[in-house]
Amino acid sequence: MNSFTDSFTVNDISLNAQPVYRQNEVLTPDALSFIAGLHRATADRRQELLQARRARRADIAAGADPRFLRETEHIRNDPSWRVAPPAPGLEDRRVEITGPVDQKMTINALNSGAKVWLADMEDSSTPTWRNVIKGQLNLTDALERRIDFTTPEGKEYKLRPAGELPTIVVRPRGWHLPEKHMLIDGAPIAGGIVDFGLFFFHNARRLLAQGKGPYFYLPKIENHLEARLWNDIFILAQDLLGIPQGTIRATVLIETITAAFEMEEILYELRDHAAGLNAGRWDYIFSLIKNFRTRGPRFVLPDRGQVTMTQPFMRAYTEQLVRACHKRGAMAIGGMAAAVPNRKDPEANANAFNKVRADKTREANDGFDGSWVAHPDLVPVAREVFDSILGEKPNQLDRTREDVTPDDRALINVAATEGTITEQGIRNNIEVGIRYIESWLRGNGAVAIHNLMEDAATAEISRSQLWQWIYAQAITDRGEIVTHHWIEELLDEEFARLERFDGDRFEDARDIFEEVTLARDFPSFLTLPAYARYLTEAREKATPEELALA
Repeated sequence: MNSFTDSFTVNDISLNAQPVYRQNEVLTPDALSFIAGLHRATADRRQELLQARRARRADIAAGADPRFLRETEHIRNDPSWRVAPPAPGLEDRRVEITGPVDQKMTINALNSGAKVWLADMEDSSTPTWRNVIKGQLNLTDALERRIDFTTPEGKEYKLRPAGELPTIVVRPRGWHLPEKHMLIDGAPIAGGIVDFGLFFFHNARRLLAQGKGPYFYLPKIENHLEARLWNDIFILAQDLLGIPQGTIRATVLIETITAAFEMEEILYELRDHAAGLNAGRWDYIFSLIKNFRTRGPRFVLPDRGQVTMTQPFMRAYTEQLVRACHKRGAMAIGGMAAAVPNRKDPEANANAFNKVRADKTREANDGFDGSWVAHPDLVPVAREVFDSILGEKPNQLDRTREDVTPDDRALINVAATEGTITEQGIRNNIEVGIRYIESWLRGNGAVAIHNLMEDAATAEISRSQLWQWIYAQAITDRGEIVTHHWIEELLDEEFARLERFDGDRFEDARDIFEEVTLARDFPSFLTLPAYARYLTEAREKATPEELALA
């Protein structure tokens, strides 16, 4: 299976990617049979749910505001049900570190001192075939304590003792992303099933032997029916491997505007496997813009930097999330503050610490049980904040936030947002969007730009804001109308300022950026055309190391 020649088929799955060294350890016949079983049981429902997303977006575009569902009112009004109790390793989640699953990041995250590592196969990871396979290998190697490496300068990376390592929670890709290198009957398998299935198949028993379990973050769910699909996959996966039902635990990112109206219903669908909800703030803002982008000035947001967590619609979202979680015995996990430290710049470092400390303080005071950071240096900052609130307690499940009244209109009260659109905000969106896509095309999905951690979600905000501002003919703080022509001029200027280097992908990045920003049609995710055009058309080149070892 390490041939670097033709595609081949194993247990009904056709593999058409340039093979990656050691992929035969991941793509075993039994693992592929397991993946095929999950795919065949759910492929039709997944397609129906994706079609339902398009229909709901069309309804919102036509003026139908989302509301709490009448048909599930009995679930919200039933005080008796609770989710499963916290699983081993998930009782205390006061600091969680996020990041991709490359070799260096895996070791750094596991050595960070955080309680949980969100091993990200989604927004901070470019889904190249190499990243998909190597991510699985790195996770298994980490669980087997055989992951380490030394830089050319001699710096060694090794894992701390097992008792000091955080619990691993894997985030698979969302339902919308296919894995086009794995086909059944000529159709690609869902990327999420590939990521979940391979990790679960190879590591569920290993994790149980270590006293924990297979845990997951579920991204970009748009309603409770999509949560039900994941729950059915969990039940099937546990049955197929003979793992006790309820072993899997999942934390759902509430990062789409429609999911915010169904938070309790999502917990209910997953209740035997649910561990909590997370405030996935960046994708949440993107989702709001995407769904309401043609609804006029009522839904136009100011510059991205001004859409803070204290804006009224964001406060409604986070407070209602804590209430929904604690009412049902589930953990409420805060989102990622984008500021990252810069060890070479003391002023930037202090600024990042202050911003993150303020953000985590607000979350801890609101009742969140923990929160995310994106850099190991920020773990002590967040831990200090949550230690001051939690003390010896592992969480704040006893704070039920009965003072918060569920209010569906407050969730979309965008008109109350304070702020302005500025030329600098437009330029920043252009620069960040192109620079992020360029990095993504080179296989790096998490990028620090101007001391902020950018991933696919923040790039989505950048391009969707520009699309909406053009469509709405928004007006800047200086009275200029945002037009297609003006954005093109600013794009030329910003593109000319980019610092180029050998082998960069800026020309390709600009093509993608223009396609997802300036075209009349609005692609639902920028990663879809980028993946189709640049990650699956051409076979990736093997590294010299891989060719030598093949």
